[in-house]
Amino acid sequence: MALKPEPTAPFHSVQYALRVLETVSRHGNGVTEARISRETGLPTGHLASLLLTLRREGYVEQVSDGAYVIGASLLLLGSGAARRQALEDRLQNTLAELRDSVGAAVYLSRYVDGEISVEQVADGPLTPAVNEWVDFRSAAHASAVGKCLLAQLDHEGRRDHISRHRTARLTSRTITNEKVLFSQLDAQSATVPVLDLQEYAVGTVCAAVPLTAGSAAGCLALSLPVEDAHRLRAAADTLSRRAAPVLLSLAL
Repeated sequence: MALKPEPTAPFHSVQYALRVLETVSRHGNGVTEARISRETGLPTGHLASLLLTLRREGYVEQVSDGAYVIGASLLLLGSGAARRQALEDRLQNTLAELRDSVGAAVYLSRYVDGEISVEQVADGPLTPAVNEWVDFRSAAHASAVGKCLLAQLDHEGRRDHISRHRTARLTSRTITNEKVLFSQLDAQSATVPVLDLQEYAVGTVCAAVPLTAGSAAGCLALSLPVEDAHRLRAAADTLSRRAAPVLLSLAL
C-alpha cells in the first residue's frame, strides 16, 4: 500500500525549519538571522516567526550577540537508545502542552504495518482519554484517528485495511457502508480536521489532523465529552496550528 501525495500545507513550514536547523548546525559559533535568511532563501518575515518557534521548542538558542546556535533540545536527541528516549520525552512534553492549550486529551497515532497504533497520549483528571471500548485497530472507520489515517492511504491501502477489519456499527452514527466511507475520505481536505461526532462512542467527540513524516501516515488527535462539543472545532483548529513542533520532532 502507499500514501497519497503529501499535502504541502500546513506543514511545509517543517521543511523550512529543517533547512534552518541545517544552516545553524553548519555555523558552530553562531549565525545571524540575516545570514540564515540568505543561506536558506527564506524571507525575513517568515524566518522570524519560525525562529521564535524553534527557540520556544529549544531547538535553537540566541546568544548575547544575537546570533543563533543549536539548542539543548536538539543536542539531547543524540543517537541510539538515548535519542529515542529523548525524542519520546520531548514529544510527551509537547503533547502535554497541547493538552493544556486545547483543554482536551491529545493523542499521537501512526499507521504501522497495516495497523493503527496510538503511540502516545496526554490526558489528565480534567481531560480524560476516551474509553477504548472497541480496539482502535478495529475501529478505523468510526474514529477520527482511524479516518484521518485512512485518508492518507491510497485506495488499495484502504481496501486492504477494511478487508481485515469489518466496518461494524458502533453507534447509530457510525458509517458502515464502504462506498460512503471512501467517498467521505476522498472529499476530506488535508487542511481540514477530520471529525468524529459520536461515531466511535456515544458521549465522545473527536478531531484529528494529519502528520505525514516520511513514508509513515500519522495524525494528532483530541477527544472531548459530548457536553463540550461546542468547543470541538476551535480546539481542532488550535491543534492544527500547533502541530508543527510535533511533526518537527518526528522528522528529526
